[in-house]
Amino acid sequence: MKELIPKDEYGIFADNHDTARVDSLFVADFFEKEHKNVVREIERLTASDSGLSQEFNTLNFERITYRDSRGRTQRAYAMTRDGFVLLVMGFTGQKALKFKELYIKRFNEMEKFIKALVSARQEFPLLTANIKLLHDKPKPYHFSNECDMLNRIVLGMTAKQFRLANDIEKGKSIRPYLSKEQIDMLETLQKVDVGLLVAFPNYEDRKRHLEWYKTKLEEEK
Repeated sequence: MKELIPKDEYGIFADNHDTARVDSLFVADFFEKEHKNVVREIERLTASDSGLSQEFNTLNFERITYRDSRGRTQRAYAMTRDGFVLLVMGFTGQKALKFKELYIKRFNEMEKFIKALVSARQEFPLLTANIKLLHDKPKPYHFSNECDMLNRIVLGMTAKQFRLANDIEKGKSIRPYLSKEQIDMLETLQKVDVGLLVAFPNYEDRKRHLEWYKTKLEEEK
Protein backbone atom coordinates (compact mmCIF):
# COMPACT_ATOMS: atom_id res chain seq x y z
CA MET A 1 0.00 0.00 0.00
CA LYS A 2 1.37 3.39 -0.97
CA GLU A 3 1.91 5.73 1.96
CA LEU A 4 1.14 9.44 1.85
CA ILE A 5 2.71 9.83 5.29
CA PRO A 6 5.22 7.08 6.26
CA LYS A 7 4.67 4.75 9.22
CA ASP A 8 5.61 6.11 12.62
CA GLU A 9 7.12 3.97 15.36
CA TYR A 10 3.68 2.50 16.09
CA GLY A 11 2.97 1.53 12.50
CA ILE A 12 0.41 4.29 11.98
CA PHE A 13 0.51 6.00 8.58
CA ALA A 14 -1.68 7.84 6.07
CA ASP A 15 -2.63 6.15 2.82
CA ASN A 16 -3.06 7.92 -0.52
CA HIS A 17 -6.74 8.49 0.24
CA ASP A 18 -5.88 10.67 3.28
CA THR A 19 -6.95 7.94 5.71
CA ALA A 20 -5.04 7.04 8.88
CA ARG A 21 -4.20 3.33 9.07
CA VAL A 22 -2.12 0.99 11.19
CA ASP A 23 -0.06 -2.02 10.12
CA SER A 24 -1.09 -5.31 11.78
CA LEU A 25 2.60 -6.27 12.22
CA PHE A 26 3.14 -3.33 14.56
CA VAL A 27 -0.07 -4.04 16.46
CA ALA A 28 1.00 -7.63 17.04
CA ASP A 29 4.41 -6.46 18.25
CA PHE A 30 3.10 -3.84 20.68
CA PHE A 31 0.36 -6.04 22.08
CA GLU A 32 2.88 -8.90 22.39
CA LYS A 33 0.96 -11.31 20.17
CA GLU A 34 1.99 -13.63 17.36
CA HIS A 35 1.28 -11.88 14.07
CA LYS A 36 -0.24 -15.03 12.60
CA ASN A 37 -2.78 -15.00 15.44
CA VAL A 38 -3.62 -11.34 14.80
CA VAL A 39 -4.12 -12.12 11.10
CA ARG A 40 -6.29 -15.10 12.03
CA GLU A 41 -8.47 -12.88 14.24
CA ILE A 42 -8.80 -10.23 11.50
CA GLU A 43 -9.84 -12.87 9.01
CA ARG A 44 -12.35 -14.27 11.49
CA LEU A 45 -13.83 -10.78 11.89
CA THR A 46 -13.97 -10.19 8.14
CA ALA A 47 -15.33 -13.61 7.15
CA SER A 48 -18.56 -13.55 5.18
CA ASP A 49 -20.46 -15.16 8.07
CA SER A 50 -19.06 -12.90 10.82
CA GLY A 51 -21.96 -10.46 10.77
CA LEU A 52 -19.91 -7.49 9.58
CA SER A 53 -20.98 -5.91 6.32
CA GLN A 54 -18.78 -6.19 3.26
CA GLU A 55 -18.74 -2.39 3.09
CA PHE A 56 -17.26 -2.14 6.61
CA ASN A 57 -14.66 -4.80 5.84
CA THR A 58 -13.60 -3.13 2.58
CA LEU A 59 -13.30 0.30 4.19
CA ASN A 60 -11.47 -0.75 7.34
CA PHE A 61 -9.31 -3.80 6.58
CA GLU A 62 -7.02 -3.83 3.55
CA ARG A 63 -4.94 -6.89 2.89
CA ILE A 64 -1.26 -6.15 2.24
CA THR A 65 1.90 -8.25 1.97
CA TYR A 66 5.41 -8.15 3.42
CA ARG A 67 8.61 -10.17 3.24
CA ASP A 68 9.49 -12.20 6.33
CA SER A 69 13.01 -12.89 7.58
CA ARG A 70 13.31 -15.81 5.12
CA GLY A 71 12.22 -13.70 2.14
CA ARG A 72 8.78 -15.28 1.90
CA THR A 73 5.74 -13.19 0.99
CA GLN A 74 3.32 -13.11 3.89
CA ARG A 75 -0.06 -11.46 4.38
CA ALA A 76 -0.79 -8.64 6.78
CA TYR A 77 -3.50 -5.99 7.13
CA ALA A 78 -3.65 -2.21 7.11
CA MET A 79 -6.49 -1.14 9.38
CA THR A 80 -8.33 2.12 9.89
CA ARG A 81 -9.09 3.39 13.40
CA ASP A 82 -12.47 1.60 13.31
CA GLY A 83 -10.88 -1.64 12.18
CA PHE A 84 -8.21 -1.38 14.86
CA VAL A 85 -10.76 -0.67 17.61
CA LEU A 86 -12.87 -3.65 16.55
CA LEU A 87 -9.83 -5.93 16.54
CA VAL A 88 -8.45 -4.92 19.94
CA MET A 89 -11.82 -5.04 21.73
CA GLY A 90 -10.93 -8.60 22.65
CA PHE A 91 -7.43 -7.77 23.90
CA THR A 92 -7.64 -7.74 27.70
CA GLY A 93 -5.38 -6.89 30.61
CA GLN A 94 -3.85 -3.73 32.05
CA LYS A 95 -1.04 -3.56 29.49
CA ALA A 96 -3.51 -4.04 26.60
CA LEU A 97 -5.67 -1.21 27.94
CA LYS A 98 -2.63 1.06 28.11
CA PHE A 99 -1.72 0.29 24.49
CA LYS A 100 -5.31 0.82 23.32
CA GLU A 101 -5.23 4.31 24.83
CA LEU A 102 -1.82 5.01 23.27
CA TYR A 103 -2.94 3.93 19.80
CA ILE A 104 -6.15 5.96 19.93
CA LYS A 105 -4.07 9.00 20.89
CA ARG A 106 -1.73 8.33 17.98
CA PHE A 107 -4.64 7.94 15.57
CA ASN A 108 -5.94 11.33 16.75
CA GLU A 109 -2.54 12.89 16.09
CA MET A 110 -2.26 11.32 12.62
CA GLU A 111 -5.79 12.41 11.67
CA LYS A 112 -4.98 15.95 12.81
CA PHE A 113 -1.82 15.81 10.70
CA ILE A 114 -3.79 14.61 7.66
CA LYS A 115 -6.25 17.50 8.03
CA ALA A 116 -3.36 19.98 8.19
CA LEU A 117 -1.76 18.41 5.12
CA VAL A 118 -5.00 18.34 3.10
CA SER A 119 -5.70 21.99 3.95
CA ALA A 120 -2.17 23.03 3.02
CA ARG A 121 -2.27 21.00 -0.19
CA GLN A 122 -5.49 22.75 -1.27
CA GLU A 123 -3.98 26.20 -0.89
CA PHE A 124 -0.27 25.66 -1.61
CA PRO A 125 0.34 22.39 -3.52
CA LEU A 126 3.86 23.28 -4.70
CA LEU A 127 4.97 24.36 -1.25
CA THR A 128 3.46 21.28 0.38
CA ALA A 129 5.28 18.92 -1.99
CA ASN A 130 8.63 20.57 -1.24
CA ILE A 131 8.12 20.52 2.53
CA LYS A 132 7.60 16.76 2.26
CA LEU A 133 10.87 16.48 0.34
CA LEU A 134 12.79 18.53 2.91
CA HIS A 135 11.59 16.64 5.99
CA ASP A 136 11.85 12.88 6.38
CA LYS A 137 9.06 12.97 8.95
CA PRO A 138 7.24 16.28 8.56
CA LYS A 139 5.04 17.50 11.41
CA PRO A 140 1.71 19.33 11.04
CA TYR A 141 3.32 22.64 11.99
CA HIS A 142 5.76 22.38 9.06
CA PHE A 143 2.75 22.88 6.79
CA SER A 144 0.49 25.08 8.91
CA ASN A 145 3.23 27.54 9.93
CA GLU A 146 4.30 28.14 6.34
CA CYS A 147 0.75 28.48 5.01
CA ASP A 148 -0.25 30.77 7.87
CA MET A 149 2.79 32.93 7.18
CA LEU A 150 1.94 33.37 3.49
CA ASN A 151 -1.70 34.11 4.23
CA ARG A 152 -0.78 36.67 6.90
CA ILE A 153 1.60 38.46 4.54
CA VAL A 154 -0.95 38.66 1.71
CA LEU A 155 -4.31 38.68 3.49
CA GLY A 156 -3.36 40.05 6.88
CA MET A 157 -4.76 36.93 8.57
CA THR A 158 -4.57 33.14 8.56
CA ALA A 159 -6.95 30.99 6.49
CA LYS A 160 -8.79 30.07 9.71
CA GLN A 161 -9.25 33.74 10.61
CA PHE A 162 -10.34 34.50 7.03
CA ARG A 163 -13.02 31.79 7.20
CA LEU A 164 -14.32 33.16 10.49
CA ALA A 165 -14.35 36.73 9.19
CA ASN A 166 -16.21 35.74 6.02
CA ASP A 167 -18.50 33.05 7.47
CA ILE A 168 -16.91 30.28 5.38
CA GLU A 169 -17.41 26.65 6.35
CA LYS A 170 -14.58 25.10 8.37
CA GLY A 171 -12.09 23.21 6.20
CA LYS A 172 -13.33 24.74 2.94
CA SER A 173 -10.76 26.27 0.59
CA ILE A 174 -10.61 30.05 0.78
CA ARG A 175 -9.36 30.41 -2.81
CA PRO A 176 -12.81 31.06 -4.37
CA TYR A 177 -13.24 34.02 -1.99
CA LEU A 178 -9.96 35.76 -2.86
CA SER A 179 -9.37 38.41 -5.50
CA LYS A 180 -7.23 37.64 -8.54
CA GLU A 181 -4.54 39.97 -7.15
CA GLN A 182 -4.45 38.10 -3.84
CA ILE A 183 -4.26 34.71 -5.56
CA ASP A 184 -1.49 35.89 -7.88
CA MET A 185 0.51 37.23 -4.95
CA LEU A 186 0.06 34.01 -2.97
CA GLU A 187 1.15 31.95 -5.97
CA THR A 188 4.23 34.12 -6.48
CA LEU A 189 5.26 34.07 -2.82
CA GLN A 190 4.66 30.32 -2.65
CA LYS A 191 7.23 29.80 -5.43
CA VAL A 192 9.70 32.14 -3.72
CA ASP A 193 9.20 30.37 -0.39
CA VAL A 194 10.07 27.01 -1.97
CA GLY A 195 13.58 28.33 -2.59
CA LEU A 196 13.77 30.07 0.77
CA LEU A 197 13.01 26.84 2.63
CA VAL A 198 16.38 25.50 1.51
CA ALA A 199 18.39 28.72 1.78
CA PHE A 200 16.88 30.00 5.04
CA PRO A 201 15.85 27.29 7.53
CA ASN A 202 14.87 29.96 10.07
CA TYR A 203 11.18 30.91 9.88
CA GLU A 204 11.72 34.61 10.72
CA ASP A 205 14.36 34.96 8.01
CA ARG A 206 11.96 33.60 5.40
CA LYS A 207 9.20 35.86 6.66
CA ARG A 208 11.39 38.98 6.33
CA HIS A 209 12.45 38.06 2.79
CA LEU A 210 8.88 37.39 1.70
CA GLU A 211 7.58 40.63 3.21
CA TRP A 212 10.36 42.55 1.46
CA TYR A 213 9.64 40.79 -1.85
CA LYS A 214 5.91 41.54 -1.60
CA THR A 215 6.67 45.24 -0.98
CA LYS A 216 8.98 45.35 -4.00
CA LEU A 217 6.32 43.75 -6.23
CA GLU A 218 3.71 46.25 -5.07
CA GLU A 219 6.06 49.18 -5.70
CA GLU A 220 6.62 48.04 -9.27
CA LYS A 221 2.92 48.15 -10.11
